[in-house]
Amino acid sequence: MGRLVEMVIESVRVHMLSNRHVVILKDTEDDRYLPIWIGAWEASAIAMRLQGLTAERPLTHDLFAAALEQLGVRVERVVISELADETYHARIHLEHDGTRVEVDARPSDAIALAVRVEAPILADEEVLAQAALATDPDAAAGEDADTALDDTTSTGAAGRLRSRRPPLESIGDAPADPRLAMFRDFVNSLEHDQGAGPPEGGDRRS
Repeated sequence: MGRLVEMVIESVRVHMLSNRHVVILKDTEDDRYLPIWIGAWEASAIAMRLQGLTAERPLTHDLFAAALEQLGVRVERVVISELADETYHARIHLEHDGTRVEVDARPSDAIALAVRVEAPILADEEVLAQAALATDPDAAAGEDADTALDDTTSTGAAGRLRSRRPPLESIGDAPADPRLAMFRDFVNSLEHDQGAGPPEGGDRRS
């Protein structure tokens, strides 16, 4: 595992036509954003917590967090640890009486747990090098903004997420997966997640 970078949740959004959901993590050290496709229920679980909402009865992630607390287990951190076969992987780092263990998890579940126990969210630098999108805050207003996300984020901050052309066309010095170009059209129709829809599959890059 490479260097770990602290991330914060920039927003949880939904594509209104396909009802696909995405959580966008922001690098706290740099203007880099990591979009992760997630299921509708997980998106709702994350968004509800960010908005300060609670369900009448404990949801799965609430139950897991409560069980860990009762057992005296502390969530030290969650890490977006790997991107393989277009799918993200995460690790939940737990501590109990000086013993530390790691648990494999989907990023969506790891993030939903992290926001409940106020644990830091980290990403491996190698994952960011592969898939992070960069912003261009100094770009002129008249420049091409076909990848802009213009809206108020679910964490309360306002701003524009704009991806420079290089990260959309390449990852490092190698060509990116052609499907990454679809992010241009998709991102223009994203809105904030307002609720849950049918559950979807795993946590994917595109």
